[in-house]
Amino acid sequence: MGQNIVIVNRQRTKRIKTRLLRQIVTDIFAELEITEVELGINLVGAKEMAQVNWDFLQHEGSTDVITFDHRESGVKIHGELFISVDDAVTQAKNFKTTWQTEVVRYVVHGILHLLGYDDLKPDLRRKMKREENRLVRLLAKRFALAELSRTTKLKA
Repeated sequence: MGQNIVIVNRQRTKRIKTRLLRQIVTDIFAELEITEVELGINLVGAKEMAQVNWDFLQHEGSTDVITFDHRESGVKIHGELFISVDDAVTQAKNFKTTWQTEVVRYVVHGILHLLGYDDLKPDLRRKMKREENRLVRLLAKRFALAELSRTTKLKA
């Protein structure tokens, strides 16, 4: 089966290099030694995220990341992530980081959920946060995360 990673950008807040994001996601799976992957990543705005949050979880408002695990027996990873770029922009200001780093953090967080990590209880949350921080730091060393921001250059 191998890796099938599909990234769909349906938001207009920021221009994103989806090819680079796919490379980052592929690197996460290589680091975690996971070869069997079916993953959809939906980059959405706050309005769509709020709708997904309500339709599937009956929670009001937008949120940073929602993970859907579609795994059946025999499939290592099979899931879908919804990532709110609007929330990444807001959270980046709150945490004094960049929105690009926040988007990568949300991807890592969602993938960890698909691997069985849980953040509902304090001890499990600490364990998940440690692994999340480790992976984000590693990715920040391997990739220029600021490059996720796609800028259009005029050709001479």
